[in-house]
This record gives sequence, structure tokens and C-alpha cells, in this order.
Amino acid sequence: MTVREKGYTHWEGELKESRWVWFPLTRLGIKMAFQKRFFKLFYFSTFLPALIFLAGIYISERLEDFRFMLRGSPAFLKITPNYFKIYLSNSLFLFILVLVMIFVGGGLIADDLRFNALQLYFARPLRKIDYVIGKMATLSFFILLLSLVPGVLFILFKLLFAGNLVFLRHYPWLPLAVVGYSLVLTLFFAAYALALSALSRNNRYASLMIFGVYFISDIIFNIFYQNFHHPYLVLLSLKLNLQQVAAGLFGLSPPYAVPWSLSLGVLLGLVFLAFVILQKRIRSVEVVK
Repeated sequence: MTVREKGYTHWEGELKESRWVWFPLTRLGIKMAFQKRFFKLFYFSTFLPALIFLAGIYISERLEDFRFMLRGSPAFLKITPNYFKIYLSNSLFLFILVLVMIFVGGGLIADDLRFNALQLYFARPLRKIDYVIGKMATLSFFILLLSLVPGVLFILFKLLFAGNLVFLRHYPWLPLAVVGYSLVLTLFFAAYALALSALSRNNRYASLMIFGVYFISDIIFNIFYQNFHHPYLVLLSLKLNLQQVAAGLFGLSPPYAVPWSLSLGVLLGLVFLAFVILQKRIRSVEVVK
């Protein structure tokens, strides 16, 4: 009878790379966000402004039915590119996005650093770029649901309520403006939140930074602007840069006499800086295969 020595059997299969290797990270991030206390209530309440704007579109097409409630034709009910710009760039909406980033993005990388989870991630067939894409996609999911989806629905319901394509013939570029600005919001806020989350192992500190940097930039702008009244100081404020870009993409005059392309350059520069931070913070723990 043959006696065989028991030893380790090497796996001789072929490891196939997948383009969607980052997706489990995204799915986990979304799932964990909805498991947080009060997040479901908060997030679903953030769709209330979209419902109000959608009601405004309906009323604008049925003014005769609501004449008893309205005097004249309020400017708010004139559906033009400015209507979409107001929804996507008003101060309340941008503040809501900051709160979403705090809820979802504060601990997205900070918790991984705190619990040394990066070593476990990179011990699998997961590259650094896959890790970053997975985290970015988690934040993008929540931002696009609040920006791109309502923007597209506004256009569709405007055409549906009007019963014709006149609106789209007047503004054929509007869908591209909605998509473009939604992507600007998504890229900026996702990179912004991830970079600040990567700077700390404590998700509370990261959340405070996400909140603080956004509002401190606006405070600094107000202090300098009250003293010097120079329009280019707008480049100091994250909120105002986003509003400048919104005006430019929707074909409107920016709030301040500064080319909106400069504000776009500032935002893209901050996104680049965010990726540099991610590169530095993640590089030291990546397992090279």
C-alpha cells in the first residue's frame, strides 16, 4: 500500500482580474451608511426641496388652476435654466450635500485607518486605485441621487406637463448642463470628503474638518470682502466657487464679476490636491504583489 506524505497543495488556477473589483466596497459603504442611526430619516428628508421644485414645475403649467393662490406670475414659476441652477446651487442644497458627506464620508477612510483595515483590503486582489474608486463611488451614489436624478426628472416632467417639446427646443443644451454640473458637484464633494477623512483616524475629527473647512472658507471670504471689496476674493469660498461654476454652465451671469472658469480651476485644483493626499495616506500601507 502506497503511503503519501501529507503536505501543502499549491493552487494552480488562474487569477482573473475584474473591472468591478471595487464594487463590493461601494456596496458595503452604502449599506453601512443606511445602518447609521437617523441617516435614513435624514437622507430621505433631503428630497423635500426636489419635491417642492417639482411642484413648482407642475404649477407653472397649470397657472389658471392656481390663480386663486397666486397674484400675477411669480418669477419663481418661470421655468428657465435659472430654475435648475437655483435648485442645484442654492446655499441650502450645498449645505445638505455637506451634511451628507459628514454622515457618509467622515469615517469612510478614517475608520479603515483606525482599525488597520487597509492591510486586509490590499491583501486581496485590490489595488489602491480600486480602493479609491470604491470609496468615491459610495459618495457619488448619494450625491447623484440628490443632484442628477432630480435635475433629469425636472426636465422630463416639464415636457410631460407641457405636452410638447417646446422647452427642450428652446434650451437643447440644458440636459448637458444638468449632467455637467452634477458631475462637478460629485467629483468635488467626493474627493473633498475622502481627503479629509484620510487625514485622521478619528471619524469625528474628519467630520468636523468636512464641516469646518467648508464654512471657514466662506467666513474668510466675507472678512476680506468687507474690507477690500475685490470680486476675485470669491475664489476663497468653496460655496461661491460652486455657485460661480453653476451660473457659467447654465449660461447665466456669475454672481461676481469673475470668469467662472477660474472658479472651476480652483475646484479642480482642490480635487487634484485631494488625490495627492489620498496617495500619501494610502501608499504606506499598500501591499505590493
